[in-house]
Amino acid sequence: MQSFIKIKWSNVTANVLMWAFVLLLLQSCNSEKYNFATSTVVPAAEGSVEVEKDGNDNYEVNLKITRLAEPSRLTPPRKLYLVWVQTEKDGVKNIGQLKTDSGFLSDELKSSLKTLTPFKPIGFLISAEDDLNAAQPVGQIVMQTEK
Repeated sequence: MQSFIKIKWSNVTANVLMWAFVLLLLQSCNSEKYNFATSTVVPAAEGSVEVEKDGNDNYEVNLKITRLAEPSRLTPPRKLYLVWVQTEKDGVKNIGQLKTDSGFLSDELKSSLKTLTPFKPIGFLISAEDDLNAAQPVGQIVMQTEK
């Protein structure tokens, strides 16, 4: 009887693990990844954006950048970085400010932005700006996703 329970329990465990893997695989198929091209303005910076469509037809944006210099260190100096989504039909839209921060145990500069947008992305830009509420990129484009 004990061996029957062990066999049954291991079958249940295997089925649960299999379905969890299938769900994880299906969920990862919904996401799209964009990599930033090497920048001539901030060549040490690297990053990517993962985008996933949610149940409300919005797009979850998860952007991560490493080694992005402070905007005040650029030539000419700027106050902040803005992230822009390039869309199929609606042009370029401001989706938020990107702040640079060094880690607790590391000097490496890290930046991230998590947000939602109703616009379907085809690419992303990061610009150095002085105005947080800019409607279009006015300052220098420091990074752009590869096409």
